[in-house]
Amino acid sequence: MKRSKPGAGETSGCLLLNKRPGITSFEALNRVKQAFATPKVGHTGTLDKFASGLLLVLVGRAVKLSSWFSGMDKQYEGTICFGMETDTLDPEGTVVAEGRVPSREELEAALPRFRGDILQAPPEYSAVHVQGQRSSQLARKGQPVALHKRPVSVYALELRDYEVSGEGCAYAQIRVHCSKGTYIRALARDLARAVGSRGHLTALHRTWIAGFQVSQGVDGGDRADPAPLLRKALHPMDQSVLEALGIPYMAVNPEAVLQMIYGKPLDGLIDESVLYYPPPKGPAIPYAGVLDEAGNLVAIIEKIEKKKNWSYGYVYARL
Repeated sequence: MKRSKPGAGETSGCLLLNKRPGITSFEALNRVKQAFATPKVGHTGTLDKFASGLLLVLVGRAVKLSSWFSGMDKQYEGTICFGMETDTLDPEGTVVAEGRVPSREELEAALPRFRGDILQAPPEYSAVHVQGQRSSQLARKGQPVALHKRPVSVYALELRDYEVSGEGCAYAQIRVHCSKGTYIRALARDLARAVGSRGHLTALHRTWIAGFQVSQGVDGGDRADPAPLLRKALHPMDQSVLEALGIPYMAVNPEAVLQMIYGKPLDGLIDESVLYYPPPKGPAIPYAGVLDEAGNLVAIIEKIEKKKNWSYGYVYARL
């Protein structure tokens, strides 16, 4: 069990950040670290440098919640260039292969193969670890990278527009709703190869994470001092966050809150019969949030497989 350490006045919560293209997720998080004067800043899924859109950032003690908050569905809007594939599968890479330009009808016919539960090999230039190193590090050294296919889910894949240019290429505007671990760059690669072409992403915009919309995100990139804006946008960890992320929760009385802070056994402190599952109800997840009577997060609790009782995941509340 992880438990927060005492320390008065620590800022903690979540921040919806609208990342601009051209900066890395690390650079975006560094601005948050400076704004809150803390190294305790983490994310629930990065965006590539060329990409833009929503980052769910955790600050302070909330960083400890990342493992429970990082498995959420995401939605994207992207542009695929058909006719050229780059080594990085994005606009920052070097062209390594060319192919024919498919018709819109060919592309539409191939889309169903990439909907539902599929197997996908991550891009060579990715953060996936191979023999203790990121595959991107090996690829930049010119070393061969063999990444095994992994199961991912694509809940929706829609072709929104398709335009053939006069330069031997075509551009497709797509919208994707997918599970954690899905690489849209890899989806562009595989879709292009499925129609006898080659392709890469030229733009990517994350519009949605679970119940959070990119319109809720703050930027502050054009401000000389974005700190006041970022600090104002920090959201406490409460019932609304769990509902947006689809995490089930229950409320407990003040005495139980105190007992949980002291790490007393959960038996007798919680009542599973009042566990609430925010809609829409999806696959059951083996963890839940515990709230106090004001709706503030007290702890994350887990139900270990093959065990009936709940156990502590992380005690977030403090005295």
